[in-house]
Amino acid sequence: MAGTALLHRGDAVVHLFHILKGRVVLGVMVDSLMTHQLGVVEGPFWLEAASGLLGLPHAVDAVAETDVQLQKVHIQDFLALAQALPKDSFKLLMDMAFSQRQQTEMAVSRLAKDADARCAEWLLRHAEPVDLVGGLAVTLTQRKRTIAAQLGIAPETFSRVLRHLRERQLISGGGRVLGLPNPEALRELAGL
Repeated sequence: MAGTALLHRGDAVVHLFHILKGRVVLGVMVDSLMTHQLGVVEGPFWLEAASGLLGLPHAVDAVAETDVQLQKVHIQDFLALAQALPKDSFKLLMDMAFSQRQQTEMAVSRLAKDADARCAEWLLRHAEPVDLVGGLAVTLTQRKRTIAAQLGIAPETFSRVLRHLRERQLISGGGRVLGLPNPEALRELAGL
């Protein structure tokens, strides 16, 4: 029925839905309202199959825009079908699922998170251990302008965010190597 929530972002994938007929809105819901729309899909279409293949929680919320006809497939049955494909076909399917998931996460991040949260998430994703005590650091191997473009912000905004993170003691150092003295606070800021 139109208006029915079919998927909730962050929920574990137990079943996959194959939309046989109808339209579904994908995006980010806040307080049961679709506040940030990423797009609309129309059946036939597998809804969030990449998340199921990768064993990850749903990346988006999904709400029926029209009445829909669905085929519900348990994730284990879906995985068995995928794993029965020829080895090269299965690898291609998994590579495509990984790429689609990355693009979806980036789109959701740009819609639902402010520049500080996106920057914190990027730093955590690129962090590497630097000592035996559990310290983390990020080596900026790309120009700041390139990183800002990846985050969907202006280079000046990226510099401002780094300055604010440094003032809040969430990053340290300068130049190409940034220390992350408080990864837990960064995770909280990033919403992870």
